[in-house]
Amino acid sequence: MLLGLTTALVATFCFGFGSVFQAGGAREAPPADRVRVGLLAALLRSWRFLLGTGLDVAGFALSIVALRTLPLFLVQAVTNASLAVTALAAARLLGARLHRADLLGIAAVVVGLTLLALGSGHAGRDRASAAFHWALLGTTVLMLLLTFVLARRTGNAAAVGLGLLAGVGFGVTSLAVRVLDVSGPLDVFTDPAAYGLALGGLGGYLAYALALQRGTVTAVTAAGTVAETFGPALVGVVALGDTARPGYAWCALTGFVVAVGGTFVLSRFGEVESELGLPPGSAPSGPDPARVARTAPPCKGDLPDKTDGEVRTERQVP
Repeated sequence: MLLGLTTALVATFCFGFGSVFQAGGAREAPPADRVRVGLLAALLRSWRFLLGTGLDVAGFALSIVALRTLPLFLVQAVTNASLAVTALAAARLLGARLHRADLLGIAAVVVGLTLLALGSGHAGRDRASAAFHWALLGTTVLMLLLTFVLARRTGNAAAVGLGLLAGVGFGVTSLAVRVLDVSGPLDVFTDPAAYGLALGGLGGYLAYALALQRGTVTAVTAAGTVAETFGPALVGVVALGDTARPGYAWCALTGFVVAVGGTFVLSRFGEVESELGLPPGSAPSGPDPARVARTAPPCKGDLPDKTDGEVRTERQVP
């Protein structure tokens, strides 16, 4: 259990730093109203998105060990606590301000993960029926189809929907890693769960990038956390036999709820700065654009404007 918990914690740090670069790269790309090759090409040209993706890949590779040896509800809660890493890193390296709610969120994550680790038992089965494997692949196909539909819509509602779909895709990858048949190369290539893993990961990244372009960081992160954390955790308990330590079910359940609750609180961190396109904690520099516009000297051809009782100029567009 110690090895799995260690790899899960290291993966959390990779995810925490990777999300910062990935979000910046997604916002650098031109807004897309549909799933197109141009969007993928723009993301691949962004070094921030590539670095974030590289860290995510490293984190996923590390989390494979945890997913094969720990209960899914423990692994999902630990890795989704990466927002605490993001907040602390931004405060340390970028000078971001941690408000009281952020500190409470970080404290909740730490307390929740501690209780969850104390209450977690052994992982359940790493084998499932053929129908379960095909269901994972079918879920990813449905997720991709819905992503194509929501990509044509804009607004926060579409962002929440895409965030949920991204969480579903990432959740499927966790389940697929758990039950994937690794007896041999032929078994891997003939396992539907392997294709569900690949499509779920790629589709999740695509839906996440589209969601960040349409809504707030809070809405996207919260929606993704719900799908990615609760879904696999429930499936792990019901279908794969994940359990808590005997007599410590209350501890595991309390820790899970508190840790996920702290993640929700931290999803607010840095939203204002990210909406302005600034690093967390920074402030706009230079003169106020509104003040410059109001005090700029008139140019030849300007027309008088007396809408507020003062004589100003209104630029005449030829």
